Amino acid sequence: MFNSKKTLIVAAHPDDEILGCGGTAKLLAKNGTDVKVIILGEGAQSRSGTVPEAEIDKTLSDLKTQAKQAGHTAGINEVIFGGLSDNRFDTVALLDIIKILEQVKRDFKPDTVFTQHGGDLNNDHFITNKATLTAFRPLPDENCIRLYAYEVQSSTEFANPTFHENAFRPNVFVDIADSMQTKLDAFAFYKSEIQPDPYPRSMESIKILAQMRGRQCGKEYAEAFMLMREIY
Repeated sequence: MFNSKKTLIVAAHPDDEILGCGGTAKLLAKNGTDVKVIILGEGAQSRSGTVPEAEIDKTLSDLKTQAKQAGHTAGINEVIFGGLSDNRFDTVALLDIIKILEQVKRDFKPDTVFTQHGGDLNNDHFITNKATLTAFRPLPDENCIRLYAYEVQSSTEFANPTFHENAFRPNVFVDIADSMQTKLDAFAFYKSEIQPDPYPRSMESIKILAQMRGRQCGKEYAEAFMLMREIY
């Protein structure tokens, strides 16, 4: 992972990228990796009908600004926006989402990709995972040699536990003791997404999950991933 020259983080919504791998992104960047993010969804359209349209427009604008600020803090060089409607990915042809990712792939040529876990409760996450697997399928002359899935609090852990074959079973752990505070600082820019404790998106909950993942690998803090593919 840390010999990556170009890493792409694929996120369904603003803040998923920080919750899932904000600490790892910072470590990669410090190691000289060019890290970019593609956020497919706008992150606020599911609220339409409950707030004035003008407020939604402002929220969308604010989220873009916050995503750029969070990304800068986490060492991310560029944040790309796909512009899909929040929690409505299932109304868009999967091929259209794949084409968005394929364009980013052609422009950036990442060797390492992080994406949402396919078993998450949020359907946008499932679709994002499927689109990523398709866009970065291992064809001849492809650059991507490593593909990981990350977890997102309030979605990964809330998935139906009866679907054992789709459970998040991490097999890669990254020690983020040196970037834990950076992860929290980056998430702090998403003011509209921060929840009070004990909600899963509270600052304390983010820290607790990192502590738990750390305990699973003998470290103080860690981020956990599922390695979906690695080509030697």
